Amino acid sequence: MLPGALATFSRMLIAHLSDLHLMRGPLAAGPAAGLAEYATLRTILRRCPVPVHLLPGNHDDPAALIARFGDTPYLGNGVSPSYAVEYPQATLVIANSWVQGSPAGCLGPAQLAWIDQTLGARRDVPAFVCLHHPPVPVGIPFLDGMILDDAAALAAVVAKHPHVVRVLAGHVHRDASALFAGTLMTTAPSTYRQAALRLHDAGSPGYVADPTSFLLHLLDGTTCVTHSVAVSHATAVRAF
Repeated sequence: MLPGALATFSRMLIAHLSDLHLMRGPLAAGPAAGLAEYATLRTILRRCPVPVHLLPGNHDDPAALIARFGDTPYLGNGVSPSYAVEYPQATLVIANSWVQGSPAGCLGPAQLAWIDQTLGARRDVPAFVCLHHPPVPVGIPFLDGMILDDAAALAAVVAKHPHVVRVLAGHVHRDASALFAGTLMTTAPSTYRQAALRLHDAGSPGYVADPTSFLLHLLDGTTCVTHSVAVSHATAVRAF
């Protein structure tokens, strides 16, 4: 997540990147593994001119993430993959849906209670709830078998807080949106490869040669608009 400034509700930009699967070396053929990937990311983030907030995906190890980034400003208080960031314009609630040994996600009762408490602390400020696993099926059967297991419990929490303007997720390597608990859930496309839109059966969708992309959320007061931004050899990012 990359934000850009409310007491009087001014505009804020949040770049929503997911599923980086960073590769190392000029001819790398696949994602880098484990801490090597974290080292690559840390090098990249040193050059980033805006605040960055990390959360673990299903291929991560939260403990390793804390070990590598706990001494940086990229991981909240540096001791937990679940944390909140309070900007004047918005509250970012960063949740950890990682489950050891499973591609699916779960938040659990303790974390859900923390999300509820955190959202309740700033009811007059827009909020974004951020996690890796989408809490809504996206219509691709293979991927819908590995979304958030306790989605109904998260919905019960989010529904209590009408100031939640977005639930931000990733995991499916596609840009998808759906109504969820009185707000909008949106998944970011991947900055690595995009999953094919395989809707007709439960086979693995595989990947397609769509451009790498990210989402840009424009918060203006209490109104949020989301844009999809393609980034590839054919489409360069311009100044926002």
